[in-house]
Amino acid sequence: MKPANSVLSGYGTTIFEVMSRLAAEHGAVNLGQGFPEGLEPPALLQAAARAMQDGPHQYPSMMGIPALRRAVADHAGRFYGLEIDPDREVMVTSGGTEALADCLFGLIEPGDEVVVIEPLYDSYLPIVRRAGGVPRLVRLQPPDWSLPRAELAAAFGPRTKLLVLNSPMNPVGKVFDAEELGFIADLLVRHDAYAVCDEVYEHLVYDGRRHIPLITLPGMRERCLKIGSAGKTFSLTGWKVGYVTACPALLQPVAKAHQYITFTTPPGLQQAVAEGLASGDGYYLGLAADLEARRDRLSAGLSKIGFDVLPCAGSYFLITDFRPLGFDGGDDAFCRHITTAAGVAAVPVSAFYREAGPGHYARFCFAKKDDALDEAIARLARHFAR
Repeated sequence: MKPANSVLSGYGTTIFEVMSRLAAEHGAVNLGQGFPEGLEPPALLQAAARAMQDGPHQYPSMMGIPALRRAVADHAGRFYGLEIDPDREVMVTSGGTEALADCLFGLIEPGDEVVVIEPLYDSYLPIVRRAGGVPRLVRLQPPDWSLPRAELAAAFGPRTKLLVLNSPMNPVGKVFDAEELGFIADLLVRHDAYAVCDEVYEHLVYDGRRHIPLITLPGMRERCLKIGSAGKTFSLTGWKVGYVTACPALLQPVAKAHQYITFTTPPGLQQAVAEGLASGDGYYLGLAADLEARRDRLSAGLSKIGFDVLPCAGSYFLITDFRPLGFDGGDDAFCRHITTAAGVAAVPVSAFYREAGPGHYARFCFAKKDDALDEAIARLARHFAR
């Protein structure tokens, strides 16, 4: 048999799928995979049901239905003061991960260097490498995950095509501030590079913080591609509706990649998301407040058990140092242990690094119902009290 693609065949099954399968096998409370519970807006579910009943049901434009593209443009103006042309600067995708793939396949030429910040969402490196890019990794360090400016500057060079920037950041919950973004913007200008901005958690920021899209900074309008996700904004991850916002010169090659990957996205779901993006401020503020309360609930419970819980400014995730519990092993072994022995699933943070990362951190998802969080805390408390 001839071999399969050497890049993609070298990767195992994603850690999220692995831990979810293990959780199901052992009846564990799944705080591993990042999908929310109990936050789905009823109005969007009703809008989707109505759109599915009424149609249309055939191919929409590959760029997305006009109503959703207008809604994405309006959303960018409402929250960030951006003036976006919905017909030339917005494209709808089948989820944020497809949007990432479209951007990277559409912009990377073989041999281009791509700056990526670790720890990172696990799809970045396979897509960059399959597109022919050469990753240049810059590592953030716990517990504060501050931006290592000298290392980041050193990663840029004459072959740098683009930077992948995730803020709010999965898995560590970091939200890049204005000063850090300004430093990044200066590097992009100096090296004539682009930024693919993964901002799917843009509305999930806490403690009075504000998400700042890199595209809003001076000189960035023509260099940034902003990726959003209805799955995260509306807690409907199975719908897989995402969107890319960029100037026409950047969006055009990305659209060429999109047309050969998924081509389009279910029109009924697009219509429902268009209605959802027009939700009042109360929805967006309520979502952040609800998740902040869940974060604090899980953080307090894990801290009482003995975990060292790191700060989380955004996203769905808490990072914990389990060394105070006395576990003798690495993070992969720890997460498998608590899934099988305590009945609570988490994800090892080392899975978010290309090479060996810190081996004593576990990621827990707090976007779950209170009873699930309480049950997970109770199970872990019983287990580590033995």
